[in-house]
Amino acid sequence: DTLWDLAIAEVQKRENPDDDGKRVEVCEKSVLFMGNKNGGKTTIILRCLEREEIPKPTLALEYTFGRRARRHNTPKDIAHFWELGGGTSLLELIRIPITSNNIRSFAVVLVLDLSKPNELWTTMEKLLQVTRNHVNKILTKLEKTNPEVATEIKQRMRNNLQRDHPDYELVDPFPIPLVIIGSKYDIFHEFDSEMRKIISKTLRFVSHYYGSSLVFTSKSETLLLKARALINHLAFGYDKSKSVSVDHSKPLFIPAGLDSLSQIGPPPASDSDIGKMHANTPLELWKKVFEKTFPPKSFCDLHDTKDPAQDLQYAEYEVDVMRAQKNQ
Repeated sequence: DTLWDLAIAEVQKRENPDDDGKRVEVCEKSVLFMGNKNGGKTTIILRCLEREEIPKPTLALEYTFGRRARRHNTPKDIAHFWELGGGTSLLELIRIPITSNNIRSFAVVLVLDLSKPNELWTTMEKLLQVTRNHVNKILTKLEKTNPEVATEIKQRMRNNLQRDHPDYELVDPFPIPLVIIGSKYDIFHEFDSEMRKIISKTLRFVSHYYGSSLVFTSKSETLLLKARALINHLAFGYDKSKSVSVDHSKPLFIPAGLDSLSQIGPPPASDSDIGKMHANTPLELWKKVFEKTFPPKSFCDLHDTKDPAQDLQYAEYEVDVMRAQKNQ
């Protein structure tokens, strides 16, 4: 074949559907990482992208991306990684990465620091509430402008649980794919076994209730690989892992839809205590039981947020000189 023959063949191959009968299109997905301050979000992102960098503290909202080819000689898929810094102090910024244009291919990773159980529920509740409200607003708009897409998104989240799953009617799936990562397992592992059990059971319940996957991770390579498998599924559409680990004495690993309320059991409190707690929903009951053991710390992320303009990692001589002049 001459060079021209090869070129024509190549163009035809690209224009016509490939072997699977599908066009080879570049797939783009976006993932937003959020969670506790200093909880290890940047480390997990760098690990997913196989970058050997020392993580820097995240200011406000940061962006990076990764590219992977599904097969040899195919265009590379793109994953956009957003990271929200500052714990729960910058919730307003969530609406920047999540828009009606990318909502179909958007997912959220919530990183919770297992070594700080007193901040765990508050952080989780605030971040998921604000994200959910924002996503629901987008879906409400889409119902008017593009009802098929809105229906597809809602239906997709229901598909995590099989219709014959006993909890199908009892859960309230998050509107877009969600992965909950419990970080710093190495510190958590030193906790008293009863405390570990309460935290693990509670996170299993929350994760199952929201139709989310759950994984515990630390700096250990094997645990990071498990978290990476779940994130690669969200970011690049890799196959979902089918392995499950629900033993509370080991790191949990439960892909979405593979747990059940009967396996998780009731909230870890005595019947008389549960009877005294007035809760309108199962989620509220678990919250009360959890906060009885781990009273929420009244912490305000804003107080310790230093002025980002003074942060050395973003120093720019010309700008800083002008700024100093202006201040003077």
